[in-house]
Amino acid sequence: MRKDTIVIREIVAKDNPKIAKAIRTVLIEMGVPKVGTAYEDAALDCMTETYDQPKKAYFVVESGNDIIGGAGISPLDNYEGNVCELQKMYFMQEARGKGLGSEMMNKCLDFAKQSGFEQCYLETLPYMDGARKLYRKVGFKSIDKPMGNTGHYSCTVWMLKDL
Repeated sequence: MRKDTIVIREIVAKDNPKIAKAIRTVLIEMGVPKVGTAYEDAALDCMTETYDQPKKAYFVVESGNDIIGGAGISPLDNYEGNVCELQKMYFMQEARGKGLGSEMMNKCLDFAKQSGFEQCYLETLPYMDGARKLYRKVGFKSIDKPMGNTGHYSCTVWMLKDL
């Protein structure tokens, strides 16, 4: 697969089943618990509708007819303050190691800044080393406790970035 045939774009309705399958495939591959994580989120099956609201966006990585990854920005749930959350950033094996993570981070963080957010929060798992390395590279710092209440109680690494 060549990187020049890959497109990062906003999600459309026909992508819903493809991104749901991609995210669940990656979560299973990584051994992520099926409870207390994105795996059980109802939004996975209706991503277009979930992100079709003010100050929300979800972007997919498209290769031909396949969706091989994605990530989104949304206001942080159950939190008072001007903070967004980087959500559901997952890439299939064939999308990794091509610089797409950095490209996706830039797209998401640019959207967050344009939407007027002051900080971006994320949750991940301690063994997702590649993801944490990318997050640190773009300026996310580890914090001691979760912010808001995302329902992802199995995610025990919390990070925050000033925008």
